Amino acid sequence: MEAQAILQDIFFVILYGGVMGLSVAEALYLLLRRSNAIAPEVTPPRRLRIWAAAIMLENVFSHVLWLWYFCRPSIPGYIIVCTLDILLLIPMIAGILLSMLQDRHRPVWPVAVALVPAMVLSAVSLICQDGAFMDWLRFYVIAFFALFLVYMFFAVRRYGRWLRDNFADLENKEVWQNFLILAVFVLLSIVYIFTSEQTKVLAYLLEIVCIVIMGLLLWRVETLQSLNESPVAEAEESAGRAEQTAAPPTTTTKMDALLKKYCENNQLYLQNDLTLAQLAGIIGTNRTYLSHHFAQQGITYNAYINGLRIRHFVRLYQEAAVAGREITAQQLSFESGYRSYSTFSASFKQIMGTTVAAWTHSVVR
Repeated sequence: MEAQAILQDIFFVILYGGVMGLSVAEALYLLLRRSNAIAPEVTPPRRLRIWAAAIMLENVFSHVLWLWYFCRPSIPGYIIVCTLDILLLIPMIAGILLSMLQDRHRPVWPVAVALVPAMVLSAVSLICQDGAFMDWLRFYVIAFFALFLVYMFFAVRRYGRWLRDNFADLENKEVWQNFLILAVFVLLSIVYIFTSEQTKVLAYLLEIVCIVIMGLLLWRVETLQSLNESPVAEAEESAGRAEQTAAPPTTTTKMDALLKKYCENNQLYLQNDLTLAQLAGIIGTNRTYLSHHFAQQGITYNAYINGLRIRHFVRLYQEAAVAGREITAQQLSFESGYRSYSTFSASFKQIMGTTVAAWTHSVVR
């Protein structure tokens, strides 16, 4: 049993040191490398990259703090380590999650303000030299994460609506990934809160969760495309309104004519990276007026562009079927403005009311 305990301790030390080493390597990679290794064609948000590097460095700092505590265990040391860990970790988790939502800039300072009671509890605990106050700190952190989880749920839903209104190709912008990362961070927090030096199983689990988070964050940073207009979307809208205050909104008939001339006749919708703001600039208006125009029609920009793309696909497929040419739906979907077949398939079913396979089978027959 003693030999087994020694082997377990050696394994934990290796795991502990390995997590620190991986954290340092990932932080340096995120800060120093300008291009992506996983997805070179993607340009991620700079803010997300910085927050991800910051949390990696905080992870190293946290491991050093706990190593110091393990070497010199004491109630004041335990209180100080937990307090510093919580006060640094929570704002960084919030910074990462908020920076993935690119519809508008969401500041992190409210999270820091919300941690003031945690600082008070830690100070009282340190003055009284009583670790019992740390239980209240745990309850407060749990309550905070519960409220933050509710806020993120509605923020991500709003972000999804913004994407549907402004982008017709949602590849690399899937909102479910934000929920996945949020769930992993919640798991990390729960394990951390209930981990102590006596619970070795949870200590091992905490290190494993850290490794999972490092891999997940690196993958998300490397694959999340920066939406250039979003960080300054509100500023652009304000500037556009200021520039066009003297000009009346474009009439519905004129807007339809402009869309037909520049977007439909020129097949501008085949550009898979075409955004609402870009289309508005091409037809000579701003994104606010164009978005309002679509709303008057009872549709979104996403629905308008996808409708044109699906009609283009249907025309190409029918022409190929009549000519007897060998064709694939996937190839034609790319020619119709989609770079993701899954996105095309979902759009097709929504607009046509049937699956791609069922529709193509009926055409061939």
